[in-house]
Amino acid sequence: AYERTCRYFCRKTNSVVVCVGYRLAPEHPFPAQFEDCLTAAIHFLRTAQDHGVDPSRIVICGDSSGGTLTAAVAQALVNRRDLPKLRAQILIYPFLQCVDLNLPSYQQNERVPILLKERTLVLGLKYVNKDLCLEELFKGCHVSEDRRLKYQKWVSPDYIPHEFKTRGYKPSPTYPPSKQICEVAESMFDPVFSPLLAEDSVIAQLPETFILTCEFDVLRDDGLLYKKRLEDHGIKVTWCHLQEGFHGTV
Repeated sequence: AYERTCRYFCRKTNSVVVCVGYRLAPEHPFPAQFEDCLTAAIHFLRTAQDHGVDPSRIVICGDSSGGTLTAAVAQALVNRRDLPKLRAQILIYPFLQCVDLNLPSYQQNERVPILLKERTLVLGLKYVNKDLCLEELFKGCHVSEDRRLKYQKWVSPDYIPHEFKTRGYKPSPTYPPSKQICEVAESMFDPVFSPLLAEDSVIAQLPETFILTCEFDVLRDDGLLYKKRLEDHGIKVTWCHLQEGFHGTV
């Protein structure tokens, strides 16, 4: 599916493009995909010169769940002193958090193909191999009080600019967490699955970033929130918003 896209990037940017054929869920459960991408990135950072590539100019890139993996790999590399630093990361409509599934973009685009709100969760649960009630997740019953307090400084509709709420947004009621669901959902708060939830000390060391968001995409606000977090830590962000774009545009 990505052969032509990668060839296009290669030709248009005069770059060496390495496409990682990572193992897929559910046959290979989370976090095998992240581990494959990290292994490939480390290998290429070490051997870049063998491929005629300047090790100081390596950029990692991904779209949708590939954007999640890109963000997670960039975070995993920030403290590696034995490797060249990444030059940049490119995140194309990435999935970045599962704390709030009622952000304005989730409400506005819940029935917009191809990534319907429900499908987002079904795919995410297959990825982490969890069997949870979608209704409870949409209500936020999987988020403990402790987590809610911790994450509200990073994940909140308050941080979404007003112009993105004009198509419609209603603040969601708060439902009490379920201890049982919180325990099952534990791995969904791992920054490898939800990179927006990484600690400030990690975010502050990330490379220059390009983020692409689409107006008609449930994941639009994930990108907007990550943009804000990066900029709050002084990371240079180039942001491109496609006003007519939808998930899968690339």
